[in-house]
Amino acid sequence: MLLPYLKMQGAGNQIVVVDRRADAHPPPPPEVIRTLGHGGTGPGFDQLMWVGPATDPAAIASYRVFNRDGSEVQQCGNGVRCVAWMLARDDAVGSAMLLEGPAGSVEAVVQEDGLISVNMGAPELEPGRIPFAADAKSDRYELEVGGRTHQVSAVSMGNPHCVLLVDSIAAADVDRLGPAIEEHPRFPEATNVGFMCIVDRANIELRVWERGVGETLACGTGACAAVVAGRLLDLLDEQVSVKLPGGQLVVSWHGAAEPVWLTGNAELISEGTIDL
Repeated sequence: MLLPYLKMQGAGNQIVVVDRRADAHPPPPPEVIRTLGHGGTGPGFDQLMWVGPATDPAAIASYRVFNRDGSEVQQCGNGVRCVAWMLARDDAVGSAMLLEGPAGSVEAVVQEDGLISVNMGAPELEPGRIPFAADAKSDRYELEVGGRTHQVSAVSMGNPHCVLLVDSIAAADVDRLGPAIEEHPRFPEATNVGFMCIVDRANIELRVWERGVGETLACGTGACAAVVAGRLLDLLDEQVSVKLPGGQLVVSWHGAAEPVWLTGNAELISEGTIDL
């Protein structure tokens, strides 16, 4: 089977988008996704966005999200922007569109400057729904890792995130703490791990260890989770610029049950076809 694809990037996060709306072909099995995700045997990606027809008449397409290791996840903010870019380019759907994702419907808006804003929905803070093992909801939790106690925040943006405050992202112990927290028993479905340095109330720096991928150049849901965590601690304003190793994102959240909006680029790297 010949598989046409777009290889894209959002803030440095490498995304492969496959459009199967015409035939609703199911995605390949995990072992094939792992082969495609490795740069030596396929196009290489952090996430694969598998686009199909929508069941909701208000939506123009659906999508599923797969990590490089073949695991399926619920959300990818940078990937959704890439899907919106493809749909806007190919179908002239206009500046606003509704997409059907695993975590629910998602609104995307293509702005005049080419940046794309995505309504990521309201954050989930109830521990059992993140999921995270805790007796009660809190803005900060104590997490034992490697014999040390760390103060962390736990947030779901359709996928679980653990956020740590650090003095410097350059000095953050991402390679050690990232995998240790990812598989921590208090996160029964594993977790993404964000290392956030607050520059001022409108700017943060962030590195993210992604569940099933490792450290990536950017993570859209990780940027959202970090800003939510900082807002809950009254350290950040409603709109925050997030500097990641691969680029810049803007996250807006008014608080409470309001949705989080993620804005950033979506750029085409290459187009190709691979024989599965």
